[in-house]
Amino acid sequence: MMMKMKMKRSAHTPHPFTHEVNVTAAQRIQGIILGVVLFPVRITLATLFFLLMWPIARLRLAGLSEAERAEPVRGWRRWLFHHIMLFLSRAVFFSVGFLWIRVKGRQAGLKEAPVLVVAPHSGFLDMLVVCATGLPMVVSRSENCRLPVIGALLEFNQSVLVSRKDPESRKKCVSQICERVTSDGRWPQMLMFPEGTTTNGQALIKFKPGAFLAGVPVQPVLLHYPGEPDTVRWTWKGLTWLGTLWHTTSQIYTSVTVEFLPVYTPSQEEKQNPDLYAENVQKLMAKALRVPATDYVMEGRFPVKKLGNLSLPLEPPAQETLKLLREHGLTDAHVETVMNDVLDSCPSGQSTTVTADHLTTLLGLKDRRTAVKICSLYSKDDTVDLRQVCLSVSAVSGFRSLESLIHTAFTWYDTDQDGLLSAGDLSGLMGALVGVPQYEVAEMYTALTTRGRPTEASLQDLLKTHPVYGKVLSEYLHSSRLADGNHNGIPNGKTNGNNNGIYNGHGASSRTSD
Repeated sequence: MMMKMKMKRSAHTPHPFTHEVNVTAAQRIQGIILGVVLFPVRITLATLFFLLMWPIARLRLAGLSEAERAEPVRGWRRWLFHHIMLFLSRAVFFSVGFLWIRVKGRQAGLKEAPVLVVAPHSGFLDMLVVCATGLPMVVSRSENCRLPVIGALLEFNQSVLVSRKDPESRKKCVSQICERVTSDGRWPQMLMFPEGTTTNGQALIKFKPGAFLAGVPVQPVLLHYPGEPDTVRWTWKGLTWLGTLWHTTSQIYTSVTVEFLPVYTPSQEEKQNPDLYAENVQKLMAKALRVPATDYVMEGRFPVKKLGNLSLPLEPPAQETLKLLREHGLTDAHVETVMNDVLDSCPSGQSTTVTADHLTTLLGLKDRRTAVKICSLYSKDDTVDLRQVCLSVSAVSGFRSLESLIHTAFTWYDTDQDGLLSAGDLSGLMGALVGVPQYEVAEMYTALTTRGRPTEASLQDLLKTHPVYGKVLSEYLHSSRLADGNHNGIPNGKTNGNNNGIYNGHGASSRTSD
């Protein structure tokens, strides 16, 4: 009974990565009329204030050596330029419609809470929180330093910079964060968005541990946008950044409340386990927001939920593939025939990457555009691995039994053809089965090898009986089948849910998380 209740709650968890602005006809007409007048005026004013910030940002550190720039700014450079920049920052957001910022609670002092953790993260307009918090330090992608104005502002802020592509840069970022937040007040407060990417605010996604690694007290900060229509969200699917800006500036004003919660002091156990610390703060903030705390994350290009170390897509590419094929007029019987032909004929142990043109012919499509869309669901270019398409589509559609699919997948991904899986083989196999890459399978591979040699029989047993990984079959693949043609991107076919800023909890995001 408890398991059923748990599954039911999961089925009703809102999808946090999509957002559409729902407006009535009257609101749409009002928005068009106001937008024609307000949009150009507000963008012009915001741009002027933004450009004024550029030289002032450069002046703050002008003439300092590299060693001096690595230390916190003190004296006249701080009090003079800090207050000017704070005024101009507020002017930018005032210009785009945030006429006032309502503040609830009290911001903790630097020594009380060296870190401010802000959620939910809704979009680039969330950066108005720096005005309400006194321009604390932030974390940003190092690539942003090359952007006009933005680079100067990051320099002014003495931001911690990280390159997501460089493991050494990430290690240095962690070291800098820990050094600054444990400096006993020598460095200013640090502000972080621990979700690491933007959402629609209907649920809190899994917090990244960056803000909690040092084990120091943090102050949770909530962002509320109570106005209707809700125009500020910029998520994985929904409004573009320009659409967000248009809709927001077309309002007479946009309401926002910054709420400071009491400081959260970690226990000894939380200090030693940053993931536990992050999870507990997430739950506390979710309770205050009255939304679910989820284990959803944005991984690469895909929103996923975590199952152990596996990443299960909230919107499986296989479901979208079936939807596209049905919209194109292909019957399930035709698709099943094609899938079975490929499953029976693909060579074992070899990659079967095909182009969109080949896929068009193989599926019997009338135009190439559908094939290109299918390729884009699985890769960044107009090619796709047939094994991944066929296994994932067959898994969610029920064209073949899961036991048969696991047998086929094992044969394909057993690269040495020795009847045993390596960790790399398991990564490819599970990625093909669920439709998105699996980067972390060490935990699953350990669970597999503790049952003996990593054979097909051991894998079948693991996926049928393991308390965690058994859910891949029992809850995810079975529940996501499209026998009724329903498609909404949530396992079990239900959802309550109806795009990123420069800064986040550990690296930066541009509609994708670190």
